Amino acid sequence: MARISRGRQKIEIKKMTNESNLHVTFSKRRLGIFKKASELCTLCDVDVAVLIFSPGKKVFSFGHKSVDSVIQRFVNGAPPISSGPTELIQAYRETTIRDLNTQLMEITMLDGVTVELAQS
Repeated sequence: MARISRGRQKIEIKKMTNESNLHVTFSKRRLGIFKKASELCTLCDVDVAVLIFSPGKKVFSFGHKSVDSVIQRFVNGAPPISSGPTELIQAYRETTIRDLNTQLMEITMLDGVTVELAQS
């Protein structure tokens, strides 16, 4: 006897009450979102960052090129970098200097020491 399928069922969108089902559904949907973000990056040649906080208070992230670079680009409002080799080298140098200055500021704040940054 053949099994009769009910097809894809429409679910009501509301918070799940069963804790076990919630974690399983979260895990599957998180992977689906990351897959879609990856496909968007590949197909459309765009930069994407996705941050997801789980019900268990863990953070999951996906970023193309990296989460930090996409967030910095968003915060700074920087235009996209042109693809010429000299522009890429200059952008890399500026990013490296900015990252090093940020690390220095974090270290000096932890030590309680004030240091003036050298202008490049």
